[in-house]
Amino acid sequence: MPDRAPQPVDRQLPTEESRDLIALVRDIVQREVAPRAAEEEESGHFPREVFALLSDAGLLGLPYDSEYGGGDQPYEVYLQVLEELAAARLTVGLGVSVHSLACHALAGYGAKEQQREHLPAMLGGGLLGAYCLSEPASGSDAASLRTKAVRDGDHWVIDGTKAWITHGGVADFYTVLARSGGEGARGITAFLVPGDAPGLNAATPEKKMGMKGSPTAQLNFDSVRIPDSRRLGEEGQGFAIALSALDSGRLGIAACAVGVAQAALDEAVAYATGRQQFGRPIADFQGLRFMLADMATRIEAGRALYLAAARLRDAGRPFSRQAAMAKLFCTDTAMSVTTDAVQVLGGYGYTADFPVERYMREAKVLQIVEGTNQIQRMVIARHLAGPETR
Repeated sequence: MPDRAPQPVDRQLPTEESRDLIALVRDIVQREVAPRAAEEEESGHFPREVFALLSDAGLLGLPYDSEYGGGDQPYEVYLQVLEELAAARLTVGLGVSVHSLACHALAGYGAKEQQREHLPAMLGGGLLGAYCLSEPASGSDAASLRTKAVRDGDHWVIDGTKAWITHGGVADFYTVLARSGGEGARGITAFLVPGDAPGLNAATPEKKMGMKGSPTAQLNFDSVRIPDSRRLGEEGQGFAIALSALDSGRLGIAACAVGVAQAALDEAVAYATGRQQFGRPIADFQGLRFMLADMATRIEAGRALYLAAARLRDAGRPFSRQAAMAKLFCTDTAMSVTTDAVQVLGGYGYTADFPVERYMREAKVLQIVEGTNQIQRMVIARHLAGPETR
């Protein structure tokens, strides 16, 4: 039915190197990701081979220091790479974002010796990471986490359960937040745990509405013993490290959301210009034209918002409020745009013959992960009006 190929996004990129980078990503997407996305999502296939390819191409460590195998790319470039990947398959785009999140604690707070030992393999050596903050009873209230880390000489013994872990059971390493001290945020410490550590086991992956190719699972820590050399940052600094990572991670989710929304718009435009009703393309009808115009406008606004936040981050300026705004707006936009795309396609939009129903299912999770959108509103309001009174 669709007879009009989508045009690539006209990106404002800062360097010739970044333009070449986007061209490389688009080539990989067209050859290795997009052609198999629908089939592999339906079957629940996790594309580990794609992540290996991305690692070989230097795309898993883009925002990190080249001294340790990173790409030295500013966040405004890295996020546009995520958008391109997510537009082809959210499992891949969000997977790269989660991997970057898992590398954040070591890259930003680890000792030089730790960085030299571990970062090269994490950033460009084929490893894949996961981030362990949430628990069955502490999601939005992350400071109340119960997983314990008890010191035993020059080692730590970790016991507890982590929940909703993207790449749970398939990751090569986990950045884990555990309670090493008293109650509250100041009693939490960060650790780098190998994926094959004795006592670490993954539950059966969750059966999800969308992103079936991305495993999400509980992780059980049963006396997992790791050396103190794998503690990241100071004891009790873990929650501050986690919040810092989440500010950056929220921008990753925002970029992924814009990618999904863009893919849905492209499909809707292609269908509307090819579908004939009453003797002409349905794109001729004003009601539908206005819908497409609104979808495109929201996408452009979301892209501008996440890029503005990224440029603040790149300049070393505070960006927490803008990251929350970007995550909130872009993921709400993805939900709205994908829903409208299903409507544009009508009955066809509700079938698996077209990808918009998959985009709609995938968009929903983006309003939940990395802090629900209700939490984002709380973060924004605190920046505007101060903390809530008790």
